[in-house]
Amino acid sequence: MKEKIISKAKEMFLKLGFKSITMDDIAGEMCISKKTIYKYFANKELLIEESVQVIHTEVNGIIAEITSKDFNAIEENFEIRRMFAEMFKATDTSPLYQLKKHYPEIHEKVLTYQVEMCQTCFRENIEKGIAQGLYRNDINIEVYVNFYYSLIFTINENIRSEREVFSLEMEALQYHTRAMATEKGIAELEKNLLNPIT
Repeated sequence: MKEKIISKAKEMFLKLGFKSITMDDIAGEMCISKKTIYKYFANKELLIEESVQVIHTEVNGIIAEITSKDFNAIEENFEIRRMFAEMFKATDTSPLYQLKKHYPEIHEKVLTYQVEMCQTCFRENIEKGIAQGLYRNDINIEVYVNFYYSLIFTINENIRSEREVFSLEMEALQYHTRAMATEKGIAELEKNLLNPIT
């Protein structure tokens, strides 16, 4: 039952926002009593925290699946963007923006895990791109990881609209790739840009 509650809450939080969904809403949607939810979660904050952890685990799993396939480094980044577009397509407001605004303590806890996950993903992608001749081999990997991370998280934490977040993230991805790319990488980027993510 606990997993079912988290699953439904996660879906509702992403679709309608962490702030606007109440324990009553979740209970009503699941046709259970609010008392049943409180049996597993003492308050809404705990439910949000566990739901966010599940979202992270899912995101991590999907990224691992994409990176294990035979995509080159640039295709891989576009596939990951597609995954995020699909995962958050029902969301109007950026989940990170909502957490930072309404639940700053949870946002802080989440951030530590998120920073590590994203920086590892960015670093591995850059190393792969260099090995494939798509990115220049003279770049300072850690600096580029931090630049890209700063760009993506500034967008997510400060822009309310998920649609606008997605559009700016695509611009950031193009900017990041062009900054590192070899001629071969630019050609690969242009090829991927012909297949827009919607």
